[in-house]
Formats: sequence, structure tokens, C-alpha cells
Amino acid sequence: MSADSPEKLAKFRNKHGLNFPLASDADHKTLEAYGAWQEKTLYGKKSMGIVRSTYIIDPQGKVKAVFPRVKVDGHIQQVLAALKL
Repeated sequence: MSADSPEKLAKFRNKHGLNFPLASDADHKTLEAYGAWQEKTLYGKKSMGIVRSTYIIDPQGKVKAVFPRVKVDGHIQQVLAALKL
């Protein structure tokens, strides 16, 4: 999920030839509900933004696993293990 507008996401999707939808949450309601919209500090400057996180949600809509503050390296292995693939 991105805080970018649907229009901006459509441009990104087309530019990169993605064949899957991208979710927009420009008003941050869902991001806030999941705790992924937080205060961050970069070079001593504080601002609000998305904390990269992964949520695995089952077909019934129940959150099965949460990976907060994701680091890209090795993350796919964590997700696959959680999905048991």
C-alpha cells in the first residue's frame, strides 16, 4: 500500500510494466490503522511516513503474520516461511 495517489501509482505501474494492481491510501487511514504510518527520522529531520512493513492476511481477513520495519535483504525468505511455501 502506498500513500501516493491512484494517478501517481498508475503512472508508476505503466512505467515499470507491472501486471498487478497497486493500492493507494492517500489519506493514510489504512496505513494508520495498521501502524505503518509513523514518525520517522532521516538525517536528524522528523517527518511522517510509511514504515516498510509486511502483513500476511488470510482469506477470511485475519492477520496471520506481521513483519514490522522490514529490511529488504532476506525478507522474501521470511515471508515464504510464514506462508509455508
